[in-house]
Amino acid sequence: MIKKRLAKWMFGTTFVLTVLVPTVALAQEAAAPAEWQAVVGKALAAGLAMGLSALGAGYAQAKIGSAGAGTLAERPEVSIWIITLQALPEVIVLLGFVSAILISG
Repeated sequence: MIKKRLAKWMFGTTFVLTVLVPTVALAQEAAAPAEWQAVVGKALAAGLAMGLSALGAGYAQAKIGSAGAGTLAERPEVSIWIITLQALPEVIVLLGFVSAILISG
């Protein structure tokens, strides 16, 4: 029960911080209504690109980390593979960040 509540709260907080806050911040720059809609659309798309890639990478790292911990307990010699697999989802976040910059720029 508490885990589900915490997960919902964390998802809501992450959504607000990665999508809505940049949208509102970038919308303050526009003057005309037509420009405002374009800026809000760009900001929303950039926020979604960054936020969803970060959420996906976090989910992947959680699964890889738990499987990696079990693997390291049984076979410590594969530690370099586990570290490599942990680093791969970070590329997803970097690509989302670059996409967000390209969208908003």
